[in-house]
Amino acid sequence: MTRKYIDCREYPSATNCTVAVSADTDDELVEAAAQHAVAVHGHEDTPELRTWLRGAIKSGSPPEEQKAA
Repeated sequence: MTRKYIDCREYPSATNCTVAVSADTDDELVEAAAQHAVAVHGHEDTPELRTWLRGAIKSGSPPEEQKAA
């Protein structure tokens, strides 16, 4: 089974968040990422947020360092 992740470093934020969340399943990852988005970034836990998070999922593991844009 391939790990999946969402990496906050790939998205601009006021706090320059460096958290990456990973899991084995899409559902588990979306749940953890939604909790992070609400607690840290002040988002509302809505169906739209969860749809957006599903679209942000990548396979593998997050890189140790973020590539320069």
